[in-house]
Amino acid sequence: MIEDIQAAIPLGFFLSFMIGPVFFVLLETSVIKGFRAAVAFDLGVIIADVLFIALAYFSSYQLLENLSNQPGLYVFGGTILAIYGSIIFFKKPKKEIETHTEIVIKRTNYYKLFLKGFFLNFINIGVLVFWLGVIIVVSPNLDNDVNRFITFFGAMLGAYFVTDIFKILLAKQLKSKLTPELIIRIKKLLGLILVVCGIILITKGFLPKDQFDPQDLIEGIEHNR
Repeated sequence: MIEDIQAAIPLGFFLSFMIGPVFFVLLETSVIKGFRAAVAFDLGVIIADVLFIALAYFSSYQLLENLSNQPGLYVFGGTILAIYGSIIFFKKPKKEIETHTEIVIKRTNYYKLFLKGFFLNFINIGVLVFWLGVIIVVSPNLDNDVNRFITFFGAMLGAYFVTDIFKILLAKQLKSKLTPELIIRIKKLLGLILVVCGIILITKGFLPKDQFDPQDLIEGIEHNR
């Protein structure tokens, strides 16, 4: 068990730094809305990951092959992501209330942020494919033991969450330097990043079928996270 935890922690650390929509939205939420808001968002992301891991575990290789025959799922998820990013980019900024040098932000809805994190992660079919790939690779080393599986992925997600906490705390330090103009720029940049990520997913849906070989999907999958 100790060996499984030791192997899982570095993976959880690197998972936290995979560049994708969740990474940027988490930092943006921390900078603009604060620590608790970012934690609520991150918990939603992790719950989506838990559901994906459970689904991947019980479906394993067969589901990965089925996904390779349904590239339309990439198009669907990518379209939603691109639309969401476009809304953020083109949305007319609300008038910020500035008192001296502090920006007054309205009361945060943590439940809404939790759902935002959950659905932003859940609509990305690339995340499910990533977890499928991880399970296919590590399962033989875990002897397909359920207890070792739970220990390994629990430790991985735990390391992922702890690393995110440090990212949130570091990003929060930038809050004192925010201005209304900078907030608008951050939101527009975030929207643009989400659109780009959506386009990447849509492009995957139009790739030739042989590009969806399950053995190759794990390579480069971090770009979708």
